[in-house]
Amino acid sequence: GEVEQGFRGWGRVITDFATGEWGFDTVKPGATLGRNGQMQAPHINLWIVARGINVGLNTRLYFEDEDNSSDPVLNSIEWEHRRATLVAKRTETKTGNTYRFDIRLQGDGETVFFDI
Repeated sequence: GEVEQGFRGWGRVITDFATGEWGFDTVKPGATLGRNGQMQAPHINLWIVARGINVGLNTRLYFEDEDNSSDPVLNSIEWEHRRATLVAKRTETKTGNTYRFDIRLQGDGETVFFDI
């Protein structure tokens, strides 16, 4: 069906304690108008909280099959190679598309987190 303009979904996911994996089902968002009047590529805002993290970590999940080239938030990341840590990889399945997005809290390939 058609998604209502201005729809804002919200959800909570807990990771599997043994594997650290997580997942959710949702409608893939469309492009949105940012506060500065520029269009933002389709994305999902994520807030990560966990024991041992003193403040919530804010990041975004973008989709590799979308045109992310003019997204103002993605382009604000100084180191271009770090932008890739925010892009979910698409896999086609019998029931539709799935996207894999790994969140790394530190070390090689650490996910970009935003100070907001």
